[in-house]
Amino acid sequence: MAAMTSIETRRITVEGITTSVLAGGDGAPGEAVVFVHGNPDAGADWMPLITRIAGFATVVAPDLPGFGAADARADGDYTVTGYARFLDGVIRQLGVERVHLVAHDFGGPFALTWAADHPGQVASISLLNTGVMIGYRWHRMARIWRTPVLGEFMMRRTTLRVARAVLGRENPGLSRDWVDTIARHLVPAATKRAVLRLYRSTRVEDIAALAPRLAAHDHDALVVWGGADAYLPAELAHRQLRAFPRAQIHLLPGVGHWAWLEQPDQVADLVVPFLRPRVGVPVTANDQRSQGDS
Repeated sequence: MAAMTSIETRRITVEGITTSVLAGGDGAPGEAVVFVHGNPDAGADWMPLITRIAGFATVVAPDLPGFGAADARADGDYTVTGYARFLDGVIRQLGVERVHLVAHDFGGPFALTWAADHPGQVASISLLNTGVMIGYRWHRMARIWRTPVLGEFMMRRTTLRVARAVLGRENPGLSRDWVDTIARHLVPAATKRAVLRLYRSTRVEDIAALAPRLAAHDHDALVVWGGADAYLPAELAHRQLRAFPRAQIHLLPGVGHWAWLEQPDQVADLVVPFLRPRVGVPVTANDQRSQGDS
């Protein structure tokens, strides 16, 4: 992919599914930082980080099927492997050969499933409140979504007002604007269907089983975890060492599930110095100070 100096929205079609992809930045051809969102997000939610990384690297942030501006899947395949396959199609279509993954929430299982199948293309992995789900137990809303009939009933009740109220209560560190943005992501009928199918088709033990496959390749990895995550407890952060033995792990006390939206500077001060040398860009004095303070 040719290096670019600005961020643009592209419409591409992968596996018959048309989606929007944020792409741009100032990196080398064939190498990119690929941002993988989770539930119920969209690629544009990565902008607080993208704007800090695009100055030294090519960036790619797709909307995944059923979310954001992406089409729904006609085949109904909202499985982790289905999302990993779609991600692979995006990566191949954009000509990215060397991939720096940045993932959040369910984007972690999507990205790590892809990484386990394509280890030779993985340049680095940054995990924000996500990873291999070793010993994880589904949170309360996930258990409801995974339950037939009850999940559909709950989704029917999830209006924009209800979504705002629940997200705001469970994520007190999020600004009102970001609560509204994430709530709006969840309420389209196609997204609700995608969420129910994704949660019901996913087995935690299958995600945990990725750990030895990933550990065999000892990828460079960064783990950043909000210590006040209402959905994925911070104790999961150190379990990522089973998949990434050399991982740098940073816990952010008092920060919630969407860590980079609550504390964009604090998270960027960890992610940027991690990525710079791995894309062949010298670490700046500001980066060094940030690493020393973390």
